[in-house]
Amino acid sequence: MKRLIGRYTEGKEGPLLVVIGGMHGNEPAGIYAVESLIQMLEVEKEKNPTFEFSGTMVGLRGNLQAIEKSKRFTERDLNRSWIKERIKEIEAKDSEALLAEDKELYELLAEIRKEIKSSGTKEVCILDIHTTTASGGIFSIPNGSEKSLRLAKAMHAPVILGMIDGIKGTSLHYFNQEHWDIDMTSVVFEAGQHEEALSTNRAISAIVSCMRELGNVCATDVESHHDQILKQYAQGLPEVTRLIYTHSIANDDEFKMQPGFLNFQAIDSGTLLAQDKSGPIHAAQSGIMLMPLYQTQGEDGFFLIEEIKD
Repeated sequence: MKRLIGRYTEGKEGPLLVVIGGMHGNEPAGIYAVESLIQMLEVEKEKNPTFEFSGTMVGLRGNLQAIEKSKRFTERDLNRSWIKERIKEIEAKDSEALLAEDKELYELLAEIRKEIKSSGTKEVCILDIHTTTASGGIFSIPNGSEKSLRLAKAMHAPVILGMIDGIKGTSLHYFNQEHWDIDMTSVVFEAGQHEEALSTNRAISAIVSCMRELGNVCATDVESHHDQILKQYAQGLPEVTRLIYTHSIANDDEFKMQPGFLNFQAIDSGTLLAQDKSGPIHAAQSGIMLMPLYQTQGEDGFFLIEEIKD
């Protein structure tokens, strides 16, 4: 299995969009989306002779070892490893001596740097595509910058603010202006439930929306059905929310989520949400459920968010 899913460019100056699929090995929708989109871009001029593409779009597979096993990760969560100090330690070692996710991070970061250098661009966006174990909605997560927020809103999905404070070591934490000497930003798109076939379609539409907002493609060249796919699935969901509670878990907690919870489900204070070795876990406050954990691997049992109204 190769790290590179595909690349598209017409050689014109413009931003570099790096789309990562499979940062978690049991979330293949982003990979499928990039494979399909590359094929669509390659034949676009046959349908639309005036179509132009500025810059470069590159698709990369995240955790190759975990993808092969259809597991979230092998030894540790790759999307909790993007910490500056840890990256320095990993890059100081012989790559052949690295274990599992450390090797994945080393190789993925090297590939991103190679793409930045070869493109010659000064503007880069990392779009990290994920899916969730629960159904109930799509959403986007910005990294805290105004540009990232603009990109998140452009994908016509609920925007979750404050997630970078509730989770540590994600791609959002590293791919930002703090760690790079170029115009670097990042955004996450959650395309739906892991096994849902339409998650791939929504991921395609999200990438197209991101390309349009970045200026890779002209708005007039984007078919309206991409917006409709996203808007339809986000219908009735809050436009902007913020994180109010994170329930972190450890391997020996024996955590088990109560069945049936959905993303964006309203939760009343006192609701029984889960069980662990210490007993029942009730909601300490009212809120909106996000990413209830219905798989064996993971460091977060669930999140609670609240709507931000104008």
